[in-house]
Amino acid sequence: MKIATWNVNSLAVRLPQLLDWLGNNPVDAIVLQETKLTDDKFPHDALTHAGYQVHWFGQKTYNGVALLSKTAAVDPVRNIPGFADEQARVITATVPDGERHVRIVGGYFPNGQAPGTDKFEYKMQWLRGLHDWLEDELTRHPNLVLLGDFNIAPEDRDVYDPVAWAGQIHCTPQEREHFQRLLELGLHDAFRMFEQPPKSWTWWDYRNLAFRKNQGLRIDHILVSEALRGQVQSCVIDKLPRKNERPSDHAPVVVELG
Repeated sequence: MKIATWNVNSLAVRLPQLLDWLGNNPVDAIVLQETKLTDDKFPHDALTHAGYQVHWFGQKTYNGVALLSKTAAVDPVRNIPGFADEQARVITATVPDGERHVRIVGGYFPNGQAPGTDKFEYKMQWLRGLHDWLEDELTRHPNLVLLGDFNIAPEDRDVYDPVAWAGQIHCTPQEREHFQRLLELGLHDAFRMFEQPPKSWTWWDYRNLAFRKNQGLRIDHILVSEALRGQVQSCVIDKLPRKNERPSDHAPVVVELG
């Protein structure tokens, strides 16, 4: 079973790229972030024609998430139960895979803007809400995958210039502590379960030739539960779509479960 995550940074703009990528990479499920579409504008027909069942949750201009799966996903949930939020950030459903049922939680974590701002405090509250809900969700769904754009670079090796980024958004001690708390729930960073090339990023700024210079951050992650840990066969970043004309600033990340 292959599961992917991709911040497409506007599905209206990137739909042809998504369809092309899915044609070349027929994953069993993928979560999308920053679709930036209201629910009535979501391209359901095009994705269904491509062979995917879809759950989506959008809003105008900002945010928006979706879950695409080859087999129909069940028990969908929008956002974090028990956490009041007007922003469309989380889509969750269970995807059958033979005898195994995998609970997929796709998230677009808040950016946070900068420490000391209201947006940073919202990010801290949101992360606490996510943690508390997942603690319960894991007891009901041991086969769980949390993936998406976390907007957190968990370690210095996930940052092209850790000295310059020290204390900056995505790299603050507070954000990294929250990432660690997710791991302490019994989740595992699938990408770090394998030896990976140095300077492996998932996001590159559009400015300053960042992609050409490979100046990026690893902020898109796939965390798997303890029950799935032994079934993880690979986890890779696909940089190829970042070379497209008018690309997303993020690259897809793909995990394979045996």
